[in-house]
Amino acid sequence: MCQFADVAGAWPGVSLSLVEQTIQEVLMAHIHTLPGQYDLTVSAYVIRYENGHPLLLLHRHKVLGVWMQPGGHVELTEDPWQAVAHELCEETGYDLAQMKILQPAVRPPRLPGVKLHPLPACLRSFPFGDLDHQHTDLSFVFATDQVPLGRPGQGESTAFRWVDREALIALPAAETYEDVRTLGLYIIDTLLNAWEAVEVGEFD
Repeated sequence: MCQFADVAGAWPGVSLSLVEQTIQEVLMAHIHTLPGQYDLTVSAYVIRYENGHPLLLLHRHKVLGVWMQPGGHVELTEDPWQAVAHELCEETGYDLAQMKILQPAVRPPRLPGVKLHPLPACLRSFPFGDLDHQHTDLSFVFATDQVPLGRPGQGESTAFRWVDREALIALPAAETYEDVRTLGLYIIDTLLNAWEAVEVGEFD
């Protein structure tokens, strides 16, 4: 098994403690850790309008080092709607009450005896890094005209940027994931017109 010291030796000038911390952050985040297993994650694509123009919120992931949407794992004690609310607050400082969520005009009514969650804009699965591990992600789209009421939680990334369509296209390939770019463009070009912004209080 690879030891932390072996990895640090491959990165001259990088301290052993930093390597150990980074590897532990990546591994500890996963709930299912056996080869080939899947974790359920949520993503928040946040659109803020500035002078009528949509801007997409990206943050630089503290471990992966790329620009992407906020999000994270659905914990064992959470449902996906609770998870996206806590990830929004933890990673961006946004309170869910500051948001509306994009939903199709035709959607399920409230169902007796169960929680009704909003529909994600996209449901996708993908490999995580070079590990034999997969993520299945529910991507929700939020709209707001406000800045966050709070600040990111301790230890979270504080590198944020609001990008318009042109800036999203111009991001170098090494600085983002192509599925993030493609989904962001789909949201800006199509979903903002095809779906409607509804109150988050409609959902449990």
